Amino acid sequence: MDANSRLTLAHEAARTGAELAMSGFRDDFTVESKESELDSVTEFDREVQRRLAGLLRENDGGATIVGEEELPDVDTRTTIPESGDAWIVDPIDGTNNFVVGNHVWGVAVSAVEGGDAVAAVNEFPSLGDTYAAGDDGATRNGEPCSVSDRTNPGTFTINPIFGLSPHHRRKLSEYVDVIAEEFGDSRRFGSSQFALSSVAAGELDAAVSGIRLAPWDTVGGVHLVRQAGGTVTDLDGEPWTPTSSGIIASNGEAHDELVAAFD
Repeated sequence: MDANSRLTLAHEAARTGAELAMSGFRDDFTVESKESELDSVTEFDREVQRRLAGLLRENDGGATIVGEEELPDVDTRTTIPESGDAWIVDPIDGTNNFVVGNHVWGVAVSAVEGGDAVAAVNEFPSLGDTYAAGDDGATRNGEPCSVSDRTNPGTFTINPIFGLSPHHRRKLSEYVDVIAEEFGDSRRFGSSQFALSSVAAGELDAAVSGIRLAPWDTVGGVHLVRQAGGTVTDLDGEPWTPTSSGIIASNGEAHDELVAAFD
């Protein structure tokens, strides 16, 4: 399957998942906790992943499916294979937002070949926005988009991406302090893929994290930022990979300053 076909399939999968999730949004549904009371999973997280795994396998039978939810009846894994083709699915990125009726959540689908992303679609149906990238640039709602052109770090709006564990929250506090002291303003959306998509579309200047994030939280968004002309590295300024222990995704205009601040 070539890159264009993968992007087409990613669009179909993300749209299918978004329609399914929207059918339950702001309605009654089952919510459970995973590792903590703040780590929610709904029946729609599981059903969307189940539906997308079937759709992707039907159209690309040899590919591995990487997904956030572990389902006993669906053959998926939680790590990206070092070789071969894979699809990475986050059935609902921003589950806590979805649970309380907040609009900022989406379905993320990306394709990887030999460990490198080749196509990504992040669809946020309640917001009416779809961000996509193949191998020739990024789009928002079908129109070309690019990272911001701001050059003064003091004007940068930055999203710190962290989870909700005590360790993550302590690190979040540190990063918010750095942003307040050395940059412009901070945003917290509760969806890492939305943060990265926003960097790709110039809605944010950067997104940063001091922890290792899961592939379903990052791979598609990183591909979007890079295709939109941005820069994505680890905390040392080296090219980001899914095994990196932190991430700095920016418009590239003051990336060295970001690395120096958060290293």
